Amino acid sequence: MNITDIFTAPARETHIPMPYVIAEAGVNHEGSMDIARRLIDEAAEGGADAIKFQTYKAATLASKDSPAYWDTSKEPTKSQYELFRRHDSFWKNEFEALRKHCDTAGIAFLSTPFDVESAYFLNDLMDVFKISSSDITNRPFIRILCDFKKPILLSTGAAHLHEIAEAVEWIEEKGNPLALLHCVLNYPTADENAALGMIPALRRHFPRHVIGYSDHTLPQDMHILETATLLGARVLEKHFSHDKTLPGNDHYHAMDKEDLKRFYARLRRTLASVGALDVRALPEEEPARRHARRSLVTARAVPAGQALTPADLTWKRPAHGISPRNYDEVLGLRARRDLPEDTVLHWTDLDKA
Repeated sequence: MNITDIFTAPARETHIPMPYVIAEAGVNHEGSMDIARRLIDEAAEGGADAIKFQTYKAATLASKDSPAYWDTSKEPTKSQYELFRRHDSFWKNEFEALRKHCDTAGIAFLSTPFDVESAYFLNDLMDVFKISSSDITNRPFIRILCDFKKPILLSTGAAHLHEIAEAVEWIEEKGNPLALLHCVLNYPTADENAALGMIPALRRHFPRHVIGYSDHTLPQDMHILETATLLGARVLEKHFSHDKTLPGNDHYHAMDKEDLKRFYARLRRTLASVGALDVRALPEEEPARRHARRSLVTARAVPAGQALTPADLTWKRPAHGISPRNYDEVLGLRARRDLPEDTVLHWTDLDKA
């Protein structure tokens, strides 16, 4: 699936679609091109539609006194600047090479720009722009990214509804297709804090736009992503690692290729059980329709020529005769022949009065 396809979905979906899945590698390459290529290959093997990196320079992203907002028992670095400086070595040449590797691996390349310079060279490498939750109030930067005339993926972590609405307004003014990704900016997010109810809420508040989910829960059995899909998320994004046991950064709450494979297998089974989004009797229910429903049956013997009264009728299984839905029409009709008690009535047994 191409990510731009999500913006041209039918107005009325007949089935819950498979989501577009983004493996968020971020900076889990830790400055190694070999690891970055491995992340691409393993994300593709796991079945992800896209892999996404992050493009920044610590000096333009965070001041030197910016405090941590992550679990420092997992990542002990207490300064954003110091953490980002460890992982900001990749730039234009590296990302161009990674885009080529993505093409070879058969997976879409994405990277979130955190400054204007990186946005300009990333524009040549991707079909959409991802805007981080941290930039949802960054009006000038959002406007600059919209000027590239590409669809926007905007994460909504830590935002109130009025802040999301404000950012949506800025993007709508520019005319870019938009997907809003519900997100909780808490690393890791406890399952009970995933707040997945915001997905249908966003669909209700912003019906013109695609809704997705960017996840920071621990992978475990990936049921959070499955639930997000059932609630209407068309795009799923989750941190991705080649080794979840590595210390620090985003490895500890990331999924790996095996988690991704299990997610797809489970989701396909679940969506098969959901089926079409309409109401109808299934072919497999036809025996029950014929044998478990009821027909009108004589409650007592009715001689030929006698008009049927309520006292003459009851209803019993199977549904091989006249349906009880026709009860009012049957009342007053005359028996064409002698009808013993417990006769399943057919129209051929009756005459007009």
